[in-house]
Amino acid sequence: MSNRIPAERPVIEGEDEGHERRSYVIGLVLALALTTGAFAVVWLDLLSGVAALAGLGLLALIQAVVHLRYFLHIDLQRSHRDDLLLILFTVLILLIMVSGTIWILYDQHVRMMP
Repeated sequence: MSNRIPAERPVIEGEDEGHERRSYVIGLVLALALTTGAFAVVWLDLLSGVAALAGLGLLALIQAVVHLRYFLHIDLQRSHRDDLLLILFTVLILLIMVSGTIWILYDQHVRMMP
């Protein structure tokens, strides 16, 4: 007789569906709250100028993390790290492209000034 410990207990199908549904509901509530917060900052003039841009940027960053975690199910577990690395690499490439474009356009603007 072997004294092996099972790696993990079998997941009951209804239990897994309940966990996934709960994850989606939590993500939906957080996404709606963050979206409402962003609209409130602009509509009610809660912040102005650079503070408004920084606040909206922070809300957008949190919103992206909520979407990655609750809707795409990407977290820091070892099985999902490859997906996370692909997304981070894509973001890096997009940042390089956008910042390079802005730099080139600004340089062209400066050169065309009389």
